[in-house]
Amino acid sequence: MTEMVYGTVPVRDVEPVLPKWWRTVDRWSLSCVLMLFGTGILLGLAASPPLAERNGFGAFHYVQKQAVFGGLALIALFFTSLMSPVLVRRLAVIGFFFSFVALALLPFFGTDFGKGATRWYSLGFASIQPSEFLKPTFIIAAAWMMAAAQHLGGPPGRLYSFLLTVAIVLMLALQPDFGQACLVLFGWGVMWFVGGAPMILLLCLAALVVVGGVIAYDASEHFARRIDGFLSADVAPTTQLGYATNAIREGGFFGVGVGEGQVKWSLPDAHTDFIIAVAAEEYGLVLVLFIIALYATVVVRSLIRLMRERDPFIRLAGTGLAAMFGVQAMINMGVAVRLLPAKGMTLPFVSYGGSSLIAGGIAVGMLLAFTRTRPQGEIGELLRGRVARPTEPSRLRPVD
Repeated sequence: MTEMVYGTVPVRDVEPVLPKWWRTVDRWSLSCVLMLFGTGILLGLAASPPLAERNGFGAFHYVQKQAVFGGLALIALFFTSLMSPVLVRRLAVIGFFFSFVALALLPFFGTDFGKGATRWYSLGFASIQPSEFLKPTFIIAAAWMMAAAQHLGGPPGRLYSFLLTVAIVLMLALQPDFGQACLVLFGWGVMWFVGGAPMILLLCLAALVVVGGVIAYDASEHFARRIDGFLSADVAPTTQLGYATNAIREGGFFGVGVGEGQVKWSLPDAHTDFIIAVAAEEYGLVLVLFIIALYATVVVRSLIRLMRERDPFIRLAGTGLAAMFGVQAMINMGVAVRLLPAKGMTLPFVSYGGSSLIAGGIAVGMLLAFTRTRPQGEIGELLRGRVARPTEPSRLRPVD
């Protein structure tokens, strides 16, 4: 009798987990991430042998380690993308607490590995960079606070998230790690904007960032040296930027050929921060544009799916993760072509780095979990006041 009056609701409670995941996940974004990882392995084969030789390892030592770390990252991505948004939020908040504590204890127990910045914990057989795991978990925690502030009688979540952001940015700046600090601030700013922050407050935030940059320039020789090098009209050919710029120039449209590049013998970070220079030299502009297209596809498709999402927490968290993923790639490539000052930031899923790969897998897994199709009315219906009543069947968003 109930079905005759209200109709049947297309619910699939008994559908197996894996088929349901495959039906609802954004397969285009997933494919792009897999191609990025494959490209990273390909470029690792070209970029890492010189460094392995200098350090007394086998030619493919770093490629093998990258494959192991990448495998762990893909496993983390898969299991995270299987989770519900509620479970992602709960685990991310717990992960954020531990990452925040680990970041705060870095000045006392961390190491700099001779690079002048205390960013890692040395475990002997490996190292961990807490800031990599802090970024995605912070986005989730901040989105949770901002979404809670939208509820009637809710807490001042925007204020709490702002104070938390300031604390994290200060700790990162003291390492010093201004690149990660800017990335965290940018991710929070995007969520704040999407959450409806007044434009005047965003302008005030931008002014504070400029003031902070001036203070950092006067107080930090490390920061000042990088800014001076970026603003200099001439680039010394024996610097990292000089080698990278020359490699990109030599690569041209189709590159000099597989294995024929020379920049990997000069750049100490050819397999990490400047991996795009190796790609440009050996494979040319064609491969660089392909890599850019993969990142753009993940970001754009994620944002399009999130535009149809009715849950404010999912919209905010997903937007923050997508923005941080895309901007990190832009910063890395922008440094290589001298559009930005040197930041010491990896290219997601392409550069070598255990913490970066695994944390990136977790972050993209969260993003895929948030952008999976779920039974719900479209956000446009909510804005037009035509959301289905509780007695009406929900509509399932079409799967691409």
